[in-house]
Amino acid sequence: MEDTGSHLKKFQKELSAGTVSLVLLAVLGQSRQPMYGYQIAKRLEDVGEGVLAGKQSALYPVLRNLEAAGLLASEVGPSSSGPPRRYYRITKLGRDVLRDWVDAWNATRDSVDSVLQGGV
Repeated sequence: MEDTGSHLKKFQKELSAGTVSLVLLAVLGQSRQPMYGYQIAKRLEDVGEGVLAGKQSALYPVLRNLEAAGLLASEVGPSSSGPPRRYYRITKLGRDVLRDWVDAWNATRDSVDSVLQGGV
């Protein structure tokens, strides 16, 4: 029999899978400079553990998928310490998609909040 902790972990994993792309686009959309993966992960950690839940490696496949979809662009640049890094920036299409995703997120959040607060 599963305990509540395992159910919570499963729920958090499913919820995170649906929001990582949104928050990655948002972080890059708010940044004035291109960012590399570790910078993005640290920015997300600064606002809370919810999205990546300590799994920084999970963001790299999502970054690659967003780039393949034309929502991000990247280039390899020098690093002040260590090997060169891949820097990501949001594209014009990425900004347009982010705006649509934020609208969809807000509508979904408002609907879920309404249900959770007994508005059904």
